[in-house]
Formats: sequence, C-alpha cells, structure tokens
Amino acid sequence: MAGNSFGQALRITTAGESHGPGNVVIIDGVPAGIELTEADLLVDLRRRRPGQSKIVTQRQEDDSPEILAGVFEGRTTGTSLAILIRNQDQRSRDYEDIKEKYRPGHADFSFDAKYGFRDYRGGGRSSARETTVRVAAGVVAKKILREAFGGEVVGYVVQVGDVKANIPDPAAVTLSQVETLASGEPNIVRCPDADAATRMIELIEAVRKDGDSIGGAAEIVATNIPPGLGEPVFDKLKADLAKALFSLPAVLAVEYGIGFGCVTMRGSEHNDLFVPKRRAGDSPAAVADLVTTSSNRHGGMLGGISTGLPIVLRAAVKPTSSLPIEQATVTRAGEPTTIKTKGRHDPCLLPRFIPMAEAMVAIVLADHWLRWQGQAL
Repeated sequence: MAGNSFGQALRITTAGESHGPGNVVIIDGVPAGIELTEADLLVDLRRRRPGQSKIVTQRQEDDSPEILAGVFEGRTTGTSLAILIRNQDQRSRDYEDIKEKYRPGHADFSFDAKYGFRDYRGGGRSSARETTVRVAAGVVAKKILREAFGGEVVGYVVQVGDVKANIPDPAAVTLSQVETLASGEPNIVRCPDADAATRMIELIEAVRKDGDSIGGAAEIVATNIPPGLGEPVFDKLKADLAKALFSLPAVLAVEYGIGFGCVTMRGSEHNDLFVPKRRAGDSPAAVADLVTTSSNRHGGMLGGISTGLPIVLRAAVKPTSSLPIEQATVTRAGEPTTIKTKGRHDPCLLPRFIPMAEAMVAIVLADHWLRWQGQAL
C-alpha cells in the first residue's frame, strides 16, 4: 500500500492497523542532540488516548510509547528515530457481524473497490488508531520548532454542532486554557471558551444518549513562526498544511485565515495593509524585522510562504460514522440489508482530534524549516 510516508527533510513513515499488534512510526531527518524520552511523548499521547473522559470512546489503551531506535543517553542521534505503540484493548469480535456489510460513512466500500480485500476489524489501516504514532512524531516536531525559534502549535475546539466558541484572539490561547478550566478541573472538550465548553458537553451527551454522533470544527494556531517558510508553487506552506490535515481521519474541510469569509469581501476589505515594524532609531535589520501587517486575514501565509504572523487554520470534522442505531446499507454482494455498529466509539471526535491536528501542523512546519535551512547552506 503506497502513501505511508509524509514530508521531505523531516519524513515520517507509519505502519499499523486498528486491531493489529500495534502502530509504528519511523522519523527521518531529526537533528542530533534533541532531548527526548518516552515521558516526553506521553504528554500528547495522553491527550489523544481513548477512555480519558465521559465524552470519548471508552476503549482502554495505555498508549505507552517505546523508542526503538534513534535515541542515546536521552538525546536524538540524528539517525532514524523509531517509535512503537502497542494495541492492548481491541475487541475484534465486535465486528464479526459486519464483515460482509458496508458501514455508511466508512472506507469499507472504497477499500474493497481498490484492493478487493479489507480488514473489517475497526477501521483497519484507515482507523484513527494509526494517529497514535503521528502524535508521537508531532512531539518530536514541536521540540524542533521550540529549539529552532521558539515556535509553538496550539489547537482547540471552536465548534460542536451549532455551539460556537468566542475566541477574540486565537494567537493568545494557551495550552493551559485548552486543557484546564478555571476551576482546575480538566477541560474535557478542549474549548477555551468555558461557557461554550459547557454547552458543547451537554450537546455531546445528549447526542450519545440518542445513539448518534455530532461533528464540529477545530482551530490550530502556530505562533513565533519566522517569515520565509514554504515554496511559491507546488510546495506552498498552505498546501502542505492542508494535505497534512486532510490526511487525518474524518476531516472534510480545511481553511486558513479568513477562509470562506473572503467570498463576500471586496479586495479593499480583505487586504492586510503593510505597516512599518521597526521603530525610529533602530539599527538596520532584515526585511522581516522592518515590515508587518496591520491585520491577519491572510492567516500568516502569503503566496504560500509564511509572513511571521500567527498561522491560523481550521478543520471541519464530520460526525463519527459508527453508530449503534440501525441504518440501511448493502452487503458486499450488493444485497440490501441493515446495520448496527457495535464497539466503543466517540460520540464527537473533536476532543481527541486536537493533538492529532497539532501534530500534523508541527510536522509540516518543522519539515519546511529544515528544508529552508538546507537551502541556505
């Protein structure tokens, strides 16, 4: 199966399925000398893992990472970095009833159409279970960004169903606000607007009681990113970021900056005006230190290249396809039938989607940073 690798200077290759022994990632291009332990990887893996709250799937996985290669005495060696995360709580028997049926919204039919064969347990290779190792790779990418220029990537939930959060300044949102409420309790829906978070949880619980699911949207913001990342044509930074987010399960739309809001605007409204950045009397500096824009409708990218302003992206995530309520479908033989999906599934994917999205954005930014540094040599 092709398409298991992503990136150029920083390249990840993953392998594994939902109900196989585990998932593994090999990361090439990691600079030597970066401090890295399995405990570092656990921080984001615990944000992604199932069973973490009442509004996510109750599958129980420790998601304990094993670093197999590429680290010596707590630091990366510069050689291929390999990380394994074993599966522990699969219930393949839950899928025996549907091995000859196509689940609406899933990749069952398209897998059969392509390969003539599929792993019907969970989602097989297309399962979100594969993203465990992407999140681990994202931790490494985040470390590269921090050490290189203090770059940070923070994601959060901005909408669940018709409940929308009010986020006046995306670049000001902190990881603490995403993960913890003012009371000190965990922010299980990962929305930094506390009032909206409460209503989101209520909606998710109501939908779950109905045996249904609900979609929503995530916003991902990268700050302290230097201007100059990205290429002007096929390898635009925005194009690679979109591909990265679209590669995640359940993503149906991606936008950046003002996004679809641009369709009703005039150019005079949409343009971000350039303004001086350097103060009077400052010593001469590079152009990036002299100029900025007065607003950020361009979402931190112009011409496919970063501008130094916060990179702001949004991803629309569909409702979970696996439902315990009866739906119409067909068998592999094309015969009409009905289906109920057993197993343990998220009533809303958004809370666990956040670390996955952060990981893919960080991987793209670290890749483009390393590519840019290579071009400068």
